[in-house]
Amino acid sequence: MRRIILQLKKPANKPQLLASVKFIAHLVNQQVVHEIIALQLLTVFLENPTEDSVEVAVSFVTECGSILQDLCPLGLHAIFERFRDILHEGKIDKRIQFLIENLFALRKAKFQGYPAVRPELDLVELEDQLTHEISLSDKVDSEIALDVFKPDPNFAENEKKYEVLKKMILGEESEEEEDSDAQSDEEDDEEKTEIKDETETNLINLLRTIYQTIMSSVDFEEAGHKLMKLRLEPGQEMELCVMLLECCSQERTYLRYYGHLGQRFCMINKVYQENFDKCFVQQYSMIHRLETNKLRNVAKFFAHLLAADVLPWHLLAYIRLTEEDTTSSSRIFIKILFQELAEQLGIRLLNERLNDPTMQQSFESIYPKDNPKNMRFAINFFTSIGLGGITENLRENLKNMSRPIMQEQKPVSKSGEYESSSSDSESLGSESESGSDGESDDRRRKRRRRS
Repeated sequence: MRRIILQLKKPANKPQLLASVKFIAHLVNQQVVHEIIALQLLTVFLENPTEDSVEVAVSFVTECGSILQDLCPLGLHAIFERFRDILHEGKIDKRIQFLIENLFALRKAKFQGYPAVRPELDLVELEDQLTHEISLSDKVDSEIALDVFKPDPNFAENEKKYEVLKKMILGEESEEEEDSDAQSDEEDDEEKTEIKDETETNLINLLRTIYQTIMSSVDFEEAGHKLMKLRLEPGQEMELCVMLLECCSQERTYLRYYGHLGQRFCMINKVYQENFDKCFVQQYSMIHRLETNKLRNVAKFFAHLLAADVLPWHLLAYIRLTEEDTTSSSRIFIKILFQELAEQLGIRLLNERLNDPTMQQSFESIYPKDNPKNMRFAINFFTSIGLGGITENLRENLKNMSRPIMQEQKPVSKSGEYESSSSDSESLGSESESGSDGESDDRRRKRRRRS
């Protein structure tokens, strides 16, 4: 305490002064130091008020005002009258004036939130408390000799004396009681059994909270801030993604609010990217169950996430664009998805993304190259929805695939003509031979008749 008083008498910066004053305030609260030192400090701070001195005084009264109200209400009243005079003079900054007004409001509320002694710190009985009376006007010995370490030649003997004194003050019974309390706590912990909620009440309450937060927020930033404050257990991130997608699908028209909110979560944590990836697979597998309005909202939601590069583009590998693998609902979904991507990115940038050589393996399902029939179907599909510009490479592949087939068909046709001409000549030769044989037989018959 003497060192702190010496430090207060020396010039110091505001952070050091605030720390020292706060320490003295807690000593006053614990009645380790008499309250007269608090009143003296406040008088010094407010005698020639400056912005820093008034701010330190406000902080000091905030910490120990409750105990001063009980022990010396008249002295505290005089301090507040001085605060009122400073406030009426109006020479200090507006910020300091607001601090003084807040202090008056805190006094009116009887220093609620700033108790003198907290229950967990109320450890010493009133009979055993010893209050030190010290004043700012007293001469204080700095005791510089204590700054230098000196080894104790009788260290072992002094330690034994300290242990005896410690047992006299604290007592051995307290240690035994602590050991027994610790053992009883361990037994209670062992007796506790884990209770598993099969009714999923907590999950239902969580979903209700997420839904109410999403629907009541003004913008996506407010909703994201509130949802991030929710303490989600590991694995519950999927519930948030599903609820966000469900709210988006229930709207009459697509709102970019949901896309920006999903983008915010994907940028904050990679777990949400993986969960939205799973949601895409689930939604596309059950796309035939959705109405057209829900289907449109879901497609635009995922298109927003893809255009913002918060979801990986290998998601498109789940879509296989062939006549056999698509239905009317899935074609509508793919149509809206790519039209929204083209609207947000532009045809040129979308074409560059789809022709990225590092992602061609993921785009083979959209641009099938295994069969000319599937290639023609994909080309006709994108052309019919107004995105024929992204099928240029697929058209070139189709042309290159059809050329060797045409070249194989030409020699086959020529060989067929040669074989047909040779067969015709052979048939004519056989007919002539058969005719000559017939004529020789007639001559022989005539000779026999003459003879």
